[in-house]
Amino acid sequence: MMNRDLISKKNFPVFDAYPGLTYLDNSATQQKPRQVLEAVEKYYREENANPLRGLYDLSVKATEAYEGARTAVKKFIGAKSEREIIFTRNASESLNLIAYSWGRENIKADDEILVAVSEHHSDLLPWQILAKEKGAKIKYLECSESGEYAAEALKKALTPETRLFAIAQISNVFGRLNPIKKFAEICHENGTLIVCDGAQSVPHIPVDVRALDVDFLAFSAHKMLGPMGIGVLFGKEELLEKMPPFLSGGEMIEYVTLDGATYAELPHKFEAGTVNAGGAVGLRAAIDYINELTFEALEQREDELTALAFNEMKKIPYVNVIGADDPHDHHGILTFTVEGVHPHDIAAIFDSENIAIRAGHHCAQPLHQFLGVQSTARMSLAFYNDENDIERFVSVLGSIRRKMGYGG
Repeated sequence: MMNRDLISKKNFPVFDAYPGLTYLDNSATQQKPRQVLEAVEKYYREENANPLRGLYDLSVKATEAYEGARTAVKKFIGAKSEREIIFTRNASESLNLIAYSWGRENIKADDEILVAVSEHHSDLLPWQILAKEKGAKIKYLECSESGEYAAEALKKALTPETRLFAIAQISNVFGRLNPIKKFAEICHENGTLIVCDGAQSVPHIPVDVRALDVDFLAFSAHKMLGPMGIGVLFGKEELLEKMPPFLSGGEMIEYVTLDGATYAELPHKFEAGTVNAGGAVGLRAAIDYINELTFEALEQREDELTALAFNEMKKIPYVNVIGADDPHDHHGILTFTVEGVHPHDIAAIFDSENIAIRAGHHCAQPLHQFLGVQSTARMSLAFYNDENDIERFVSVLGSIRRKMGYGG
């Protein structure tokens, strides 16, 4: 049974600060419940010290708080060990870490890197830069107009030279869930690593990295109720062990001389300098919140709201929803256009009604080029949205062409 208290907007102070706000930009960042804000405040009030370095009591407490968050993340995504959980600033940094550390050690001239055409720039640009630097080839796996990737198409795209395949588990434009477990199986049969961008999936569905058998997974705290400035890279331990550090400085070393250094063990080899302990504490609180709510309740709530919005949008003339015809394939993300109206004008009209949506190419410009659309508008849901939010959104959407001077 759904815990109604946990989905209540009363738990989210932003709605006290902005009464009447309909927030539908959750794919960009989610709002933070009081429990997360209070956990971060408590850390800075009562446990603040530099973790991992001090032998005094307060530093030990800070270390316990920081490493406790790592353990929580390990359990949340089903990793084998805390050594496989690297804290970064965000999913973008996690993906860059793979490219700079694993990529520069393993990609050679004429190797191939395969990237899904729908990828967020964070899971595209690092591979473009790496390929250019190494003389490797970038290839793109194309999807259908509804955002579906076929297993057979992946098999045909892979060659003996394909070293890595990069794809999001859920697209930030289509909202479609990709069959990552099947894709990992296909990649591994070819000797290819698979990198999964989990920024849109980890906040919304259960993710088990061992069951999926992905080699790397990246996600951000701020898209799942947590603070900005803290992200996660999961990597299989045997891969991380062989990778050189991404950044250097304090804490990531074991021993330093004037002639060189030996590096710390995992995961600290990849966490140079003073860490974001407060962010990690906030991420743990967000995980606790989701675990208490349960993914079953979260998914049910978001699926109901998505279907309600999708079905009402389909009734409005001149509105085109990008992607699948089944609302259950959108996972809280509804990207759309309104015939004759620029997405920036759409977003401005919504803003005038105190409704927050997003407009542009959503950091997926090549996908928009592939679809033949310059830009789109996007509304994205979280479990704390409600039927009133959908009603307000649909009402304004239905009035946009009239407000822009069209008869319809």
